Amino acid sequence: MEYRKLGNTALQLSTITYGAFAIGGNMWGGNEEKESTKAIQASIDHGVTTIDTAPFYGFGLSEELVGKVVAGLDRSKIQLLTKFGLVWDKSNNGKGEFFFDAADDNGNKLPIYKYAAKANIIKEVEDSLKRLGTDYIDLLQIHWPDGTTPIAETMETLELLIQQGKIRAAGVSNYDVAQMQTAQQTIQLASNQVPYSMLNRAIEADVVPYAIQNNIGIIAYSPLERGLLTGKYKTGFKLNDDDHRNGYFNQFPIDKVNQFLADIRPLAEEKGASLSQLVLRWTTLQPGITVVLAGARNATQAIDNAQAMDINLTADELAHINQTFKKHL
Repeated sequence: MEYRKLGNTALQLSTITYGAFAIGGNMWGGNEEKESTKAIQASIDHGVTTIDTAPFYGFGLSEELVGKVVAGLDRSKIQLLTKFGLVWDKSNNGKGEFFFDAADDNGNKLPIYKYAAKANIIKEVEDSLKRLGTDYIDLLQIHWPDGTTPIAETMETLELLIQQGKIRAAGVSNYDVAQMQTAQQTIQLASNQVPYSMLNRAIEADVVPYAIQNNIGIIAYSPLERGLLTGKYKTGFKLNDDDHRNGYFNQFPIDKVNQFLADIRPLAEEKGASLSQLVLRWTTLQPGITVVLAGARNATQAIDNAQAMDINLTADELAHINQTFKKHL
């Protein structure tokens, strides 16, 4: 495993970071707790020291599962990354910016709001600390921009939490350059967590250059496009009814994606690697990318993700992958 410094902080994160969205279960067709905890433990056993979660993932379940696994470990050797700002508690009384309707465990509609006001951040952090079973969070990130709360108020609260020792560093997620610039007027951002993959390279135009110029780390999420870039899914696939990927994959030309994957498969086989490992390794080698989030719902997937860092790719091989991509997509 390789470890990289996050922005201007003292944090050293594992380049492959465990992404704990799927183990929350909601929007992913459910969850198997034993397999999920084995996945986290297997990641740690194979050099992954960094875990990224959020209260919204399973409405607290993801954080609780992470907390159970790390409870018996040396906390100083694990970096816990979580978020705030997506509120589902009915006591919120509709404060913030409406985001979308999710569903609770009984299938009932559950409105989700983006809300990043000071009082809410403080409450969420206390809740996360309890679920994670820790007294500090290594990196706290706003989950999505909240148009109803001044960015300065949000960032001032994060600075306060740093001073109190409850968080070590502050980051954002899904921020554009203008929002990052506004945030930087109040606090030095450690990172921006944004979607990035072979199929989604929009951040290369402005977010990545700004981050590099201002020493802000980039945490890339959905590098495998939620499994599409593993080659497992064909046109006409059907997952569980409550799995969001049934609709998510519609934005991509699946047949062309699979043709591309078929063409780079020989390179993966030459390296003794899976397609997913090759894609993950490619992602870690792109300019400005600090760490790459990779989810796993069982130990086998977790080990596969961690071992992606064992692959060596030359400049010519990276160019081959890029040229093959352009041929198909």
